[in-house]
Amino acid sequence: MFAKPVLGRTTADAEGDVVVLLIGMRINHFWAVHQWLPVMLSMFRMLGELARDGDRGLLGRVLLTASPRTYYVVQYWESKEKLYAYATAPDMFHHKVWGIISRKERAGKTRGHVGIWHEAYVVPEGAYESIYADMPAFGLAAAHGQVPVAERGRYAKDRFAHRSGSVTTP
Repeated sequence: MFAKPVLGRTTADAEGDVVVLLIGMRINHFWAVHQWLPVMLSMFRMLGELARDGDRGLLGRVLLTASPRTYYVVQYWESKEKLYAYATAPDMFHHKVWGIISRKERAGKTRGHVGIWHEAYVVPEGAYESIYADMPAFGLAAAHGQVPVAERGRYAKDRFAHRSGSVTTP
C-alpha cells in the first residue's frame, strides 16, 4: 500500500536533538554471493527485530541504494543512548552478527568480498530543517511527524531558528 501525499508544503515535527544513523554495505565482488547475501539478510533481520519492538528507540528508517554495489539504511533514533543500547544488547541480533564479524576478522577470514560501514550523528536542535512538497511523510517527517510548513517557518532560516520547549538557551 502506498502512502498518499500530503498536499502543500510540510516540514518535520522534530523537537530537540535528532539522532541519525547511516548504516550499510558495499558488494566488492558480485560473484561472492555467499559472502554478501548473509550481510544483506542480516540487515533486514535487524530491521524486523527493531520494528517488532518499538521500545528499542528506532523511530523511522529509509532503505536506499547508492549504486548496484552499495545499499544502506538511514535510521532515525529516539536517542543516542537507545541506539547504543540496541547495538550492545546481548539478546539482540546485532550483537550476535557483530561477534561473528569480529571473530572472522581476528582469524583473518575476511576476504574483502563485502564492506560494511556506519556513521552516526547527533544533530542538535537548530542544526536541521526540512521541507516536503506534496509528499507523504518521509525521512525525518516519517520518524517525528509532519506539520504544515507555516508552523515552523516559510523559509529555511526560520525552520533552522525554530526552538522547542525542550531546549533552553543560555
